[in-house]
Amino acid sequence: MDEMLGGGLLPGTMTVVLGATGIGKTQLGIQFAKQGQTQEGERGIVFDLTSRGDSQNHSEYAKRLVEWQLSEASADEPVALSEVWNREKMRRDSMHLFRDSGRRVTSTDMDADDWRRWSSERAKKLDRAIAFFYGNFAHGVRRVVIDGVEPVDRAAESIQFELIEYIQNQILRKEHDWLARDLFRVHFRENAESIQAHGYDHQELGSLLLATSHEVMLDDLISRPIQSGDVLSNANTIILMGKTRDGNKMGRALCVAKHRGSFCEESIVPYRITEAGLVVGDAA
Repeated sequence: MDEMLGGGLLPGTMTVVLGATGIGKTQLGIQFAKQGQTQEGERGIVFDLTSRGDSQNHSEYAKRLVEWQLSEASADEPVALSEVWNREKMRRDSMHLFRDSGRRVTSTDMDADDWRRWSSERAKKLDRAIAFFYGNFAHGVRRVVIDGVEPVDRAAESIQFELIEYIQNQILRKEHDWLARDLFRVHFRENAESIQAHGYDHQELGSLLLATSHEVMLDDLISRPIQSGDVLSNANTIILMGKTRDGNKMGRALCVAKHRGSFCEESIVPYRITEAGLVVGDAA
């Protein structure tokens, strides 16, 4: 994968991995997060945006593929600001923001009352999300995997894409002290010394967004048009994963559809899913 990407994914950017359910996106995300241990000294974090209550089995994959027992942060319990500097309290591997909400993912699925309830719930949980992200970044995490993005007919109506835009612009692309202001608010000054001591460069953060498509075949993904509001339109890098057909034989392959700022291999490359994760290239 690194060779296909001309050396790897670029820090400070968002990469979108697009493919149908079961194609291997989550396995790839877990491997990317785990690799942070080797390259940055800290494993990445997993942010689950599934809104229908069905988790993406991150814990199962992490334990089976890379012997990693994910620790989960609560999206419901308020964070004690005094604990932000306590690594044992704040360093958590994953958060499932809307667990068991059973909600559809487009604004057209909600009436006016549903939308008001959703907006209120979203505001409260985004405060928890800010604490989750900042608490991990302050303790050395530099990789983010956002998973559970479900397919919609019109991208502009997706409440998940709206959340992703907020996370990208108001969390991942914010300088550390400004994100700390959003978290600490009136308590910012009294924590200023610790904020400075735990500073990080937001341009070193790398994020991988795993999005599910309606399209199953790789050829259909390659020819898929980008809509207004589509998360693909602002992505630095796009990796497509889909099924291939060779006569009566089916396989899996991926390609790098876009990679700004660096050379990338434009070939369609086969891969297979093993007990140890994805095997990409000739070995597949």
